Amino acid sequence: MNYPRHTIQRARRAIACSPFCKALFAQMTFESVALMDVAGTSGIAHHYTQKALPERVVERSLLWLIQVGLLRREVDGQGLTDSFRLTPLGRLLMEQWQQQGDGFRRVSWGDRFQNFFQRLLSGTV
Repeated sequence: MNYPRHTIQRARRAIACSPFCKALFAQMTFESVALMDVAGTSGIAHHYTQKALPERVVERSLLWLIQVGLLRREVDGQGLTDSFRLTPLGRLLMEQWQQQGDGFRRVSWGDRFQNFFQRLLSGTV
């Protein structure tokens, strides 16, 4: 699937500005990850975050990554769950990082500002 250049740039910026580690997205490549596995000390134990994050912060950050197109919520027979998984765009970025052998790029203050402003407009801050 071909994505516009600005879509990929926004996705890279969003993932690099997120409070999550590459291990979370690597795990989401293979299976869905529950919100509670990322929040609090569980996130540190699973190497998904570098510090304990409140559930509310984790959820809003994951919702932003859904709006950017990197993640989707898992659905079961009852409806939406509290688990998240990579979309094809998210898988594309993970493949690129694995091929290049590097992790998330370093973000500038300008990147952080632009990501924050876009999140503010979307209501996920």
